[in-house]
Amino acid sequence: MLYEDNHIIIVNKRAGDIVQGDKTGDTPLSDVVKAYIKEKYNKPGNVYLGTVHRLDRPTSGIVIFAKTSKVLPRLNKLFVSKDIKKTYWAVVKQAPAQQEDTLTHWLKKNPKNNKSYAHSKEVKDSKKAILHYKTLKTLDNYTLLEVQLETGRHHQIRTQLSKIGSPIKGDLKYGFDRSNKDASIHLHAKHIAFVHPVKKETLSVSAPPPGDPIWNACL
Repeated sequence: MLYEDNHIIIVNKRAGDIVQGDKTGDTPLSDVVKAYIKEKYNKPGNVYLGTVHRLDRPTSGIVIFAKTSKVLPRLNKLFVSKDIKKTYWAVVKQAPAQQEDTLTHWLKKNPKNNKSYAHSKEVKDSKKAILHYKTLKTLDNYTLLEVQLETGRHHQIRTQLSKIGSPIKGDLKYGFDRSNKDASIHLHAKHIAFVHPVKKETLSVSAPPPGDPIWNACL
């Protein structure tokens, strides 16, 4: 648990957890958080929890949930209007040609293999995707990038970094040569900042990355 008040709860998702229930039938993070709230506050009956956004299953880091039905649409609106500042960390093997850059592509999703493809020009049914990255640290075999999203597209960071020849460590789907043992990828939702929809003050939350040797070397 990273932050909690009467309206919002923010957690640090482990790689491998699903945010919402899917066809796998695995217990989603939303159910875990509901159980935590039920026990902590000794709540009878069902606990309300609204899912505001998702992270890909192999990704770790910050996930925001709404604790009331009143605050959920307000949080949704912040995401739609891009009034939430999201910062990610990504570990890549091949360092990008530029130390920092803005990447603009048109992404097209293929639902059959749940994969997005990046195009340098607009194609039919594609969506514009923009991100900004900068190099934070160079390790022996890897490079740590800080990524800020301007748009929120399906697998956006994974697709765009792969397109420039810098796939994320462990991301077999997007061109990395081998998977991580725990099926995670080295992509972490590190920091989030937004104006609290009820309290009207800026909320700034950071999440420590998972404790593996590569992430530890990045700190």
